[in-house]
Amino acid sequence: MQSGTHAMHQLALGLRVYEVMPHPMAPSIHNEDFASTVQSVQSSRFDGPSCKIGINGFGRIGRNVLRASLTRSDLEVVAINHTCNSIKDLIYLIRYDGTMGRMDPHKEIVAVSESLITIGGQPIRLISERDPRLINWRELGADYVVESTGKFTKRDLALQHVTHGQAKRVIISAPSSDSPTYVYGVNSDAYRPDDSNQVISCASCTTNCVTPVLKVLNQQFGLEQGFLTTIHAATQSQQVLDGYSKKNPRLGRTVFDNIIPTTTGAAKAIATVLPELQGKVTGISVRVPTPDVSLIDLTINTAQPTSLAEILATFRRAAKTDLAGVLSVSDEQLVSSDYKGECCSAVIDAAACNELNPQFFKIIAWYDNEWGYSNRLLDLAVLVHSQEQA
Repeated sequence: MQSGTHAMHQLALGLRVYEVMPHPMAPSIHNEDFASTVQSVQSSRFDGPSCKIGINGFGRIGRNVLRASLTRSDLEVVAINHTCNSIKDLIYLIRYDGTMGRMDPHKEIVAVSESLITIGGQPIRLISERDPRLINWRELGADYVVESTGKFTKRDLALQHVTHGQAKRVIISAPSSDSPTYVYGVNSDAYRPDDSNQVISCASCTTNCVTPVLKVLNQQFGLEQGFLTTIHAATQSQQVLDGYSKKNPRLGRTVFDNIIPTTTGAAKAIATVLPELQGKVTGISVRVPTPDVSLIDLTINTAQPTSLAEILATFRRAAKTDLAGVLSVSDEQLVSSDYKGECCSAVIDAAACNELNPQFFKIIAWYDNEWGYSNRLLDLAVLVHSQEQA
């Protein structure tokens, strides 16, 4: 066992600490024998082939992707590229989260070495490399990379995970200006495993919320026009105290005491995902001082006369069929904190929706902009994997 202050810190985090002696089997991303050993352990966890994922970037989305993966049996995270100073710091971030709560205590985290942990018995390789050209994802056992640094949103940058890292595909956890965009349940059925889709984008959390709603409305009633306002929880891109923002002067103001109007990329992304709505929907974002859970306020003009009751009935049918697990409807009088940990991309708030006349409606839908979005990233990864296996 380790001794001294370092071991005391490890024990304070509730870790098991094992002595790792210098040995050819010691964890190193350059040791092929060790890599194959880890892979054989992972492969035995499921009866069938699983989707093996590497996470590049361990911020809010990266950590939520890891947590969400631990609730599923159709995939596994096998490697994480992080920027923490030590494994102790990394495990602290995994275990504790003021927004999402503490890690499931039944998922024991074991620190095997500085480059290997297990969570609930599942081995996860750890690396800390800022240059994606120096990461060998295949050696780490990852077929697909969730690119969640926020820095490599351009195709040529994200493609380095394929050309240098030997991953099969990359899914960017942000909008991308030059990569194909797929929203699970909306246009994901158009995905094909060809070279043009080596790097794809999962769009934004807001796009993942609003496009299923718009798709249902347009297919059933036709949409003449619409305006979106997303009441959006604070993000790490905002300022703790007043400062400077290159993007927007208002975003330089403190997140704590302000309601901040700004733009939303979802306004443009809607037409990318649903081309039939080109020029019909636009919108803005209003940032509010809450840590998680957002809401879309969608005002629409339908082509066909209908009623709010029929619109809600249509949403309920979709939630049980094509969009099961992506969209749902709530009749309860809930508030934002009640939707923390919500897996669906959009939850229609039936009581908050409204009708002015047979062609003019307001639709309200909630979304956990971290957890729901992270689950869609994983759904998209599984879909990509299934296409590879077909």
